Amino acid sequence: MTTPTTPASQTTTAPHQDGVGEPAQPGGVQPGGATAEGGSALSPDQRPDGDQPDPQAPDAGVADRKAARSHRQRPTSTAFRALMASGWAPAEQPAPALAEAAPFAAARRAEISRLFPGERLVLPAGPLKTRSNDTDYRFRAHSAFAHLTGLGGEREPDAVLVLDPRPVERTGDDAGDDAGDGAGAGSGGHEAVLLFRPRTPRTSEEFFADARYGEFWVGARPSLADAAAELGLTCRDIAELEDLLGDGGAPLRVVPDADPALTARVSSLRAGAGADADASAIADDELVVALSELRLVKDEHEVEQMRLAVGASARGFADIVRALPQALEHARGERVVEGAFAARAREDGNGVGYETIAAAGEHACTLHWTRNDGPVRAGELVLVDAGVELDSLYTADVTRTLPVDGEFTGPQRRVYQAVVDAADASFAVARPGSRFRDLHEAAMRVIAARLDEWGLLGVSLEEALSEDGGQHRRWMVHGTSHHLGLDVHDCAQARREMYLDAVLEPGMVFTIEPGLYFKADDELVPQELRGIGVRIEDDVLVTADGCENLSGMLPRDPDDVEAWMSSLRG
Repeated sequence: MTTPTTPASQTTTAPHQDGVGEPAQPGGVQPGGATAEGGSALSPDQRPDGDQPDPQAPDAGVADRKAARSHRQRPTSTAFRALMASGWAPAEQPAPALAEAAPFAAARRAEISRLFPGERLVLPAGPLKTRSNDTDYRFRAHSAFAHLTGLGGEREPDAVLVLDPRPVERTGDDAGDDAGDGAGAGSGGHEAVLLFRPRTPRTSEEFFADARYGEFWVGARPSLADAAAELGLTCRDIAELEDLLGDGGAPLRVVPDADPALTARVSSLRAGAGADADASAIADDELVVALSELRLVKDEHEVEQMRLAVGASARGFADIVRALPQALEHARGERVVEGAFAARAREDGNGVGYETIAAAGEHACTLHWTRNDGPVRAGELVLVDAGVELDSLYTADVTRTLPVDGEFTGPQRRVYQAVVDAADASFAVARPGSRFRDLHEAAMRVIAARLDEWGLLGVSLEEALSEDGGQHRRWMVHGTSHHLGLDVHDCAQARREMYLDAVLEPGMVFTIEPGLYFKADDELVPQELRGIGVRIEDDVLVTADGCENLSGMLPRDPDDVEAWMSSLRG
């Protein structure tokens, strides 16, 4: 997926729908079209014996007014509640094994602990986000939370990871030594505490009455003991979060964009302790930067996840080629292309890592065309930018530009080959010792040279490549590379010197994705090139002596692309 030359900002999640540690409010995702009923057992529309509130009463509040409009058809009698609370077999299952990601997550926590000795660090997973009325989007945890817990999939909304500073124990001869794993100067390290909504007993009315969190509606949550066994973390009920945050004596830092309600609560606690608001905001930003930079070099587990995500994505691209005949026959063929990949992403992973770009014909010249509502026509190209996100939340990001008929025309091949050549130039410098910015500069030299050969620059090649030039960028306005991992634009909050100006190291994973885009109404290019857009994007791992193209199983050479498409279509 294309990115600006400088790293993009992280997305901010929607506001929290309930207070810190408070019961959930009504509403939630209702699979299968069930009506959302939601709410706690004490809400006005669940009063004993079916009593209904009077919205005209002098003391009627908003909750009573809403309850009087309720269209719910759930029993509320005492007999019904008693029946729902009984007759269930004991929930006895063996404790889960320690997750594969757990030791890697522990090592990441130790590094963050070392950087912030003696401070209480708050990393929210984030809340559920309303899509419309009482339906939610699928939950996806904040990436920093996922990175330091190892949790993935749709787990765990409203959870919070707190790195709680341990006191230093100093006795005798070791009084000058630091104590604790991940300890920094003058610190005993941190205890990692995961606070979340654990499974409630079936005697609780949440079990059947809460459409957002109840087990009857959305499935069972883990117990505290099961989560501790799986993650190797101390686990506590989210209801205890307020007490933990309010335990004075340690400065607080929070990831501010993950859960606005929790951020507001932390800000209130800091203000109550006399902390300066501007200084606190800077402290939070320092935490965000550190968490982002922690992901610049992937560990062994992360590299394996990236391989798996890319492999699933490659299968998705093969599915797209097989679906092209159907796409040709559909008025919105781009949706057929998108749907073929989406099916693979849900079958082999958690879903797509970002909105798929399925851009046929001139739509390929719109960099982030995600509407995907156009036709797929014979004789044109279709540019597909897509990536499978695994249950671990690591995502691939691959682009291929395919001839719908299975063969490139002469002008299409000319543009396509120029983009391949630009990508090859970036691959040539993707090795330890090069700087990240070198990837882009190498590709741009080739792009500018090809445009110069075609007589499109209007100035000399040297002038175009100078700081005062840039004419070639009219036809490629985006950057060539971005880091990749838990976020499609990973490590986006890293400092410039750690990202754009950084020296490449083994374990870094990023994209190489040059392109050329000639819009249909561009009067500065020959008619035969108008409406052609080409991007080729691969996912690259820096190794000890060079790089590995993780997506190299997908052909890039135009002849190889044609042969591959022919083999898939029989």
